Amino acid sequence: MDANFFDLSDETPVYVISVAAQLSGLHPQTLRQYDRLGLVSPGRTAGRGRLYSTRDIVLLREVQRLSQQEGINLAGIKRILELENENLRIRSEMARLTAEVAMMRALIRYELPPA
Repeated sequence: MDANFFDLSDETPVYVISVAAQLSGLHPQTLRQYDRLGLVSPGRTAGRGRLYSTRDIVLLREVQRLSQQEGINLAGIKRILELENENLRIRSEMARLTAEVAMMRALIRYELPPA
């Protein structure tokens, strides 16, 4: 058996909808609605059943918090989540480019003779 067989991350879809509903404090039908609206995108089994990851559960709780405590409608929540994901993507790209620029500067300093 592969040594990494049981290595699970927060992204690994492992929870069926009934367990995800219990962990998130939501009704299974609410989870289905959030999936249809694109607020959460659970993994799928071979039979097309939904499988939720730990990250999905955290996201479901955040959607519920934004809706119940902040009074934000589902369309607003979807936009907030999209903007947060875009922000993470941009920050990641910026970190990559910053490292690339630092590497290029180091190479230039190393290869150019002193002035």
